[in-house]
Amino acid sequence: MMFFSFALPAQDTNAFDKYFSQYVNDQNFSVVYISPKLFQMIDKLNLEGIKDADDKIVLDIARDLRALRILSTDKDVQKYYKDAKAKINPKEYEVLMTVRDKNGSNVEFLVREEAGSGGNIISELLMLSNNEKEFVMLSFLGKIDVEKIFRLARSIEYKKTKEE
Repeated sequence: MMFFSFALPAQDTNAFDKYFSQYVNDQNFSVVYISPKLFQMIDKLNLEGIKDADDKIVLDIARDLRALRILSTDKDVQKYYKDAKAKINPKEYEVLMTVRDKNGSNVEFLVREEAGSGGNIISELLMLSNNEKEFVMLSFLGKIDVEKIFRLARSIEYKKTKEE
């Protein structure tokens, strides 16, 4: 992990970029980074040979992604969680969903919308998760089409209902 060095476009500096660059070489963190190159390779796949509708939708969604980054640690969980939260500009991100349980686990999904998309395109989906044992910060970057996500959810729900 120490050999990762990422040049992120200056115009796309966001909460995760700030946090990621600060801790990418920190031995307390596990790091996962899927580069734009892999998503470009997915973009070149021919969907015609794929029979399953859900697989087609997932690949169609993946074609629009440009990066996936994950940081996680089991050290000083609350400290790192608070540090990440402090870097999130509430003018850039909107809370999509928050899940908390009585044991103190907390999961938050935040979105940054594509300018001018009317809320139909998400440029970043950010997830923060913490409990007493682990802190995880995950970021999907790209053009996440909300309609495609709903189509996939409907398809999965239809199959689930049909099986019952």
